Amino acid sequence: MTAEMPFSLKGKKVLVTGGTGSIGAEIVRQTLAAGASVVRVLSRDETKQQELAQELSAGTRVRFLIGDVRDIERVRRAFSDIDVVFHAAAMKHVAACEYNPFEAVQTNVLGTQNVIQASLDVGVSRVVMVSTDKAVNPTSTMGATKLVAERIVSAANQWAKETVFAAVRFGNVLGSRGSIVPVIQDQVARGQPVRVNDRTMTRFVMTIRDAVRLVLKAAVAAKGGEIFILKMPAVQVEDLVTVLVQRAARRLKKDLGSVRVEKPQRARGIGEKLDEELLTAEEIERTEETREFFIVHPAWRAPKMRLWPRPAAAVYRSELSHYLSKNEIHKLLDKITPA
Repeated sequence: MTAEMPFSLKGKKVLVTGGTGSIGAEIVRQTLAAGASVVRVLSRDETKQQELAQELSAGTRVRFLIGDVRDIERVRRAFSDIDVVFHAAAMKHVAACEYNPFEAVQTNVLGTQNVIQASLDVGVSRVVMVSTDKAVNPTSTMGATKLVAERIVSAANQWAKETVFAAVRFGNVLGSRGSIVPVIQDQVARGQPVRVNDRTMTRFVMTIRDAVRLVLKAAVAAKGGEIFILKMPAVQVEDLVTVLVQRAARRLKKDLGSVRVEKPQRARGIGEKLDEELLTAEEIERTEETREFFIVHPAWRAPKMRLWPRPAAAVYRSELSHYLSKNEIHKLLDKITPA
C-alpha cells in the first residue's frame, strides 16, 4: 500500500477571506512564499486591497475580489476552482461586538457557515479558520460567536466527503491593527495619556509571523475537525505597557517622564477577562501535545482515542504560565517594530 503523501501548498490555488487584515495579509505573503500558484484575496476594503497589491507586485498570482462572507453567492463564486481556503474574515474587537452583537453573529457565525457551505458546494480541499483564545469559556459576544464558529467548522467534517475543515486559536497578536502595540505607540506620539484598563491582566502573546506559521502548519497537518494551538508565552499587561511606553518614547525622542499612564477608570473593558485560557478542562481529555502545539481533536472522534498523551498542564491559562521578563518582551517586540 502506497504511503499517503504529505499535503503541500506548492502549486495550490488559495483563497484568503479577510485577506487585507493583519493576519490575512500575512497569510497571503506566506502562501505565496510557500509556492501557491494563485492567491485570491476576498475582503470588503478596496483601499487596503490596493495597498497590498502595490506592496506585493505579484502580478497574476494574486487576485483581489471585493466581497463579504455574509453573501453566500459571492463566496461561492469566489471559491470556484480553489484548493485551500484560509478563513480570517471576522469581527475581532470585543467592544465592537458587544455594541453590535447581531452584526458579530452575522459575520462570525453566519459568515463561517457560508464559507463551509460554499467550500462543500464547489469542492474545496481544505479550510482553516482563524479563531481566538476568547472562544474558551467566553465572557464576550466576540468570544461566544467564535466558539460557535469553531463548533460548526468541526461538525462540518462529519458530512464532508472531500473537504477537510480545521481551526486555529491565537492569543493576542502583537502588532495587529487595533492591538495594544499600535494603540500605545499612537497615544505616545500624539502626546496623549496612555490608557489601559486593568494592568493586572495577563495575556498570551505571539507575533503575526508566528501566528500565520501556525495557520499554514495546520493546513498541512489537519485530518479534519482539529483545533491547533501554538504554545506561546504569557505576559503581565503591566510589564508589556511599561516596555511599550519606553520603546515609543525612545523612538520619538521624548522624555519618558513626560508620558503619563492613566489609572483605569474601571477594572476591565466590557466583556474582557482578567486572564485568558487556550484549553478547557473538557478539551484536555481529547488533546494531543506536540513540541510546538496542542491539538484538540473533535469530540465526535474522541471515543476512538486511547493512547495519545495529554498536555502536562491541567489547564492552559495565562495566569498560571511563565511570564516573559521585560528584557524578553523587548526581544519579542524587536521582531515587529524597531526599539
